[in-house]
Amino acid sequence: MNRTLRRTAAALAALALCTAAAPAARQQSAAASAKAPTAAAQWIDRSTVVWKVEPGDSTAEELRSSRGGALRLSPTSLTGAQKAAYPHLASFPAFAVDPRDRDKAATALRGHVTAVQQESTGDHRVLRRTDVQIPGVLDDLYAPAARRAHLGPVFRDGRPTLSVWAPTAESVALELDGRTVPMRRDAASGVWSVTGGADWRDKPYRYRVRVWAPTVRKVVTHKVTDPYATALTADSTHSLVTDLADPKLAPAGWASLKKPKAVPERDARIEELHIRDFSIADRTSAHRGQYLAFTDRRSDGMKHLRELARAGTSYVHLLPAFDFGTVPERRSDQTEPGCALDSLPADSEEQQSCVGRTAAKDGFNWGYDPLHYTVPEGSYAADPDGPARTREFRRMVQGLNRAGLRTVMDVVYNHTVASGQDPTSVLDRIVPGYYHRLLDDGTVATSTCCANTAPEHAMMGKLVVDSVVTWARQYKVDGFRFDLMGHHPKANILAVRTALDALTPAKDGVDGKAILLYGEGWNFGEVANDARFVQATQKNMAGTGIATFSDRARDAVRGGGPFDEDPRVQGFASGLYTDPNSSPANGTPDQQKSRLLHSQDLIKVGLSGNLADFTFTDTTGHRVKGSEVDYNGSPAGYARAPGDALAYADAHDNETLYDALTYKLPARTPAADRARMQVLAMATATLSQGPALSQAGTDLLRSKSLDRNSFDSGDWFNALHWRCQDGNGFGRGLPPAADNKAKWPYARPLLTDPAARPGCAEITSASAAYRDLLRIRTTEKAFSQATAEGVQRALSFPLSGTGETPGVITMRLGDLVVVFNATPDRRTQAVADLAGTPYALHPVQAHGADPTVRTASYERSSGTFTVPGRTVAVFTRR
Repeated sequence: MNRTLRRTAAALAALALCTAAAPAARQQSAAASAKAPTAAAQWIDRSTVVWKVEPGDSTAEELRSSRGGALRLSPTSLTGAQKAAYPHLASFPAFAVDPRDRDKAATALRGHVTAVQQESTGDHRVLRRTDVQIPGVLDDLYAPAARRAHLGPVFRDGRPTLSVWAPTAESVALELDGRTVPMRRDAASGVWSVTGGADWRDKPYRYRVRVWAPTVRKVVTHKVTDPYATALTADSTHSLVTDLADPKLAPAGWASLKKPKAVPERDARIEELHIRDFSIADRTSAHRGQYLAFTDRRSDGMKHLRELARAGTSYVHLLPAFDFGTVPERRSDQTEPGCALDSLPADSEEQQSCVGRTAAKDGFNWGYDPLHYTVPEGSYAADPDGPARTREFRRMVQGLNRAGLRTVMDVVYNHTVASGQDPTSVLDRIVPGYYHRLLDDGTVATSTCCANTAPEHAMMGKLVVDSVVTWARQYKVDGFRFDLMGHHPKANILAVRTALDALTPAKDGVDGKAILLYGEGWNFGEVANDARFVQATQKNMAGTGIATFSDRARDAVRGGGPFDEDPRVQGFASGLYTDPNSSPANGTPDQQKSRLLHSQDLIKVGLSGNLADFTFTDTTGHRVKGSEVDYNGSPAGYARAPGDALAYADAHDNETLYDALTYKLPARTPAADRARMQVLAMATATLSQGPALSQAGTDLLRSKSLDRNSFDSGDWFNALHWRCQDGNGFGRGLPPAADNKAKWPYARPLLTDPAARPGCAEITSASAAYRDLLRIRTTEKAFSQATAEGVQRALSFPLSGTGETPGVITMRLGDLVVVFNATPDRRTQAVADLAGTPYALHPVQAHGADPTVRTASYERSSGTFTVPGRTVAVFTRR
């Protein structure tokens, strides 16, 4: 895979399993292929079929349906518009549906459709037969009307109407109160609906859908929950006829909730947080592991969040909190490790083995396995059975808002937990073959890890927009982070933006224009390089006001990548060249120096907000634009304006920053110096133009005991520890074997090394120093340039060039000078142009928590700044 791709939680969650299961999966796929034809023909609209077969003078092609009748085909060519809509099919042979047969399409689609090529003379022997992919023609026939439909439960005058889009179904009925209620089909939209009485409120229901299922090659009757469910029973067995506007679901003060003032996206400082991690180990919380933990104002966790908010953190980004499919929702059904984990050695294999034995049934998972997109996850609720989880989610939002923090939801519309006949497959059991992206042979694409959805299809795109708007209106969510956003069309994400912008406080109770949007703009898989549509990738989203994660400076700061065989590859903040470790992977001293200086250029581009046109002198002495700095063959700078790129040094994926530095810094590095390098690494994101994100606990030197993929590693490896006396999570055993065993030889000696284990002094000082930097970032307007032109005027790197000090970056920003000294030693930086100009250490640092930075100095006559080793110092003009 492309080393620039950083797998998200869901992808990492399945990576080891998919790798191990690949041979078996291939065997199963081969066996399935032997039993049934693939779906190699694609019916893209009512008049056109694309099929990679060559017609001949003696052949005839047609569509056949089990509902009776045939639709004749004749060779044609795709129009320019069709090629633009289906670029991956542009070179395939095309066939026109005979105009006399086009009115048969709707009936044919409610059965099993095959494409047949046969001899046109003699005995009309069938030469080729294949199943047919139908999303395109379904959109052509039904989307104009279906896009306007209100799906799921909708209440009017106290009476609910339930509606579901199922255009290919033979029949749909409602199961409610032990009875089956018929539903009416609208021919124009393909929507089935039924209206009930007020007594239906909060009753459990399912849809009974009779439909052709290609995965089992027969007509089946599915009993399935509502994709537009607003509430669920425990473990998602049934949807509930719930009205989110019901006053019983609104906590006290909900209608008049006062939110912290919104900040422009370019100024957002975001704390990424997993709901269970936040409180499960917090003995001061009355609601450990629950939504309501954010209402425990006196808990250690909430006290820390308030400290971060006062320092400048503006958002808490919650890992998936929608209904997901891998955790038993009732606590009585959850299991816990049965070992005395606290008593085991720091480098033992037993902890991960013990945790692994109960992982499938414990209460922990990151949650990147969507089941129902628009219902809060039940395992975080005090009672998962019913709509109480709605009220508790709202109380969580209230608690965060009252702490001075806005709320971002991590949303995962790019895949589902399952497809086909799996019991946790919802979408695919209602409209088989539609909601998921199919490859040319008709199999479901799984490049994201699981069953990829297809937001390019009208009704999947509608589901994304409708779901986001519901979270914004009904739960007052302040932002959305899109997992693997590059698997969405750009148009889909822009449609989300447009829908949110239409929300107003007077009409909807929220200001949609103030809602934050950002996501992972990685470019990979079957959609890579705009193969199927213009993707929502880094380069394509530039200029939209929707940010994408930037991996450029992150890699330069940390060094190497998460899939390196040797985790000791160093970077700017981990000692490359200036404090080398023993790994041969770092190369010769000359190679290290060259890499370090290039890393410093990447960081400079990051500090500009990853602007494509930001111009500066690089370390080779050339005047370059950000887009001309190389990042693994791609432009380092891709943003058009501050706010297009989101900076970060660590997130839930891969090792925590502390664990990465533990691998990379020389083993002899004292804990105090490890803490200083942590703050320096965080500073490269914190002090950048544009938004920045930090994983919760990173300021507290959070460790997951070197686990690079803790999606299912349980509370033992994941829980946050707010009290320094409880440590930082380091040394809790060797990390789980599935994703870490190759690194165990490197991990074992580190986990038992006292130098790698921080104490209270290191933990508290790092957090305080980070908060000082946050205060500077959020109070100095120079860090908040609104335009690329403003950044170009305000920002420069006066010592960049052939004489630049390896391991030191000096940044001038308006009346500020910032020196990032990643070397172990005190360094001087003489800026001749500033000679005679009065500067002093910024008051926040001069009177702040870090005694080391207070020894930084400035000599006015020569314009020389002197900064201690492993320190970021901010100077301001007097």
